[in-house]
Amino acid sequence: MPHVILKMAAGRPETLKHALAENLTKAVMETLGVDEDAVSVAIEDVPMADWVESVYLPDIQGKPETIYKEPGYDPFR
Repeated sequence: MPHVILKMAAGRPETLKHALAENLTKAVMETLGVDEDAVSVAIEDVPMADWVESVYLPDIQGKPETIYKEPGYDPFR
C-alpha cells in the first residue's frame, strides 16, 4: 500500500497537481508492480518563505537515511 507524500512550493494549479498525482501513481504501479487501488498520493503546498524550516531542515537534512535523490540546491548559499 504505497502512499506518496510530495511537498512542493505553493502556487501551482490544481490541474497540474492532478496530472502529477496521476503520473506518480503510474510510476509507483510500474516500479512496484501494484494495482492503482493500492496507491495514494498527497500533495502539500509549502510557501517558499517556509521551505527551509518546514521541509529542508526536518525532511531532507534531518532524515538523510530516507533521501534517495538529493536536491541539487543549497538553501544556505
